[in-house]
Amino acid sequence: MRLKIPQFLVVLIIVGTLILGSCSTQQSVSNSSPTSAATAASNNSSAETTTNTATTEAISVSENTNESIPGMKDLPRLEGKATVVMTVKGSPITIEVDGTDAPITAGNFVDLVQRGVYDGLVFHRVVRQPQPFVVQGGDPQSKDPKVPASRLGTGSFTDPKTGKIRYIPLEIKPKGSDQPIYSKTLKTAGIDKPPVLQHKQGAVAMARSQMPDSASSQFYFALADLGFLDGDYAVFGNVTNGMDVVNKIQQGDRIDSAKVTKGAENLKNAGQ
Repeated sequence: MRLKIPQFLVVLIIVGTLILGSCSTQQSVSNSSPTSAATAASNNSSAETTTNTATTEAISVSENTNESIPGMKDLPRLEGKATVVMTVKGSPITIEVDGTDAPITAGNFVDLVQRGVYDGLVFHRVVRQPQPFVVQGGDPQSKDPKVPASRLGTGSFTDPKTGKIRYIPLEIKPKGSDQPIYSKTLKTAGIDKPPVLQHKQGAVAMARSQMPDSASSQFYFALADLGFLDGDYAVFGNVTNGMDVVNKIQQGDRIDSAKVTKGAENLKNAGQ
């Protein structure tokens, strides 16, 4: 006999898991993973209301006006698309990274791949129960096997040139818009249109804390259609081949390597 769990409880449980995940020591909450996202989803009415009160107004920023957000001009930007092949336990996962609709988020990911940041990192959060949710990884701390499992999900990428953590703004492009909205969820920005890049099965998105501009290096794969996360978390790509590999990932599995196989020339840095 199967126990039937009301769907709203499932969402609460899942989102709660998401938020517990990717916390950064310099952010007031953890780098909310899709697990945290679930928590985020259910917490969004309360958590986001609190968080967004302290956030700046949503900004639609074009390439020529990116000075509106401090540090934006120095962030990597992907102009167009790129292909990344991530290998896990000897099997490849092909990811199409979309810089057309998420230039900063996609540029950040491709830049980290080219730096070799993801090589050897652990998938520290895998949520498949009570229903398929997410596989999350990308915490630089996980490269060191001596780091306690309890700390995984709290790390971010530190730029070796500056010695500072690199955060990127929340970036979501609504359908029908020419530019993404930055630093706010679509709901808090007062936008009722769905995002161009949605949480379909195989979507790749950035984990963050309750603070909108707290994403750094942690990312997650959506194991199912997760529409309740749309507009709250930044999707920047999708799995085009190897979803069967993603579905087999277990907590503790490591990324063998991640390589840009196409579109590396599309990575730009307006600050250079």
